[in-house]
Amino acid sequence: MATVNQYKFVGIDNSTSGAALTPFGSGNPLVSETYLIKSILVTSAGTPTVTITNNSITAIKSAALSANVTTELLTQPLIVEGGKTFTVLSSSSDSFDVAISYLNIKKEVTT
Repeated sequence: MATVNQYKFVGIDNSTSGAALTPFGSGNPLVSETYLIKSILVTSAGTPTVTITNNSITAIKSAALSANVTTELLTQPLIVEGGKTFTVLSSSSDSFDVAISYLNIKKEVTT
């Protein structure tokens, strides 16, 4: 199996309080992929708390944000394995923005 690496970015402008965001969409990463998240930047007009969940396990719980300040939530890379769900949850809808930089590692069969 060969491994193909792709650096990617996804951003979400959210205005829904209490809604769990799935930045990579439903069903991603695929079983044949692994995401290595390098950066999660969040910005809000208010002062919500943010919770990051990886496959139903809380990776970051209730990180407090300051109004109008961009905050980096990760201190180390976070791995999201294929077929698992990654969510971001904000306690308020104060113009909450999420920016994620990640490495998509795809496994493909070569003959």
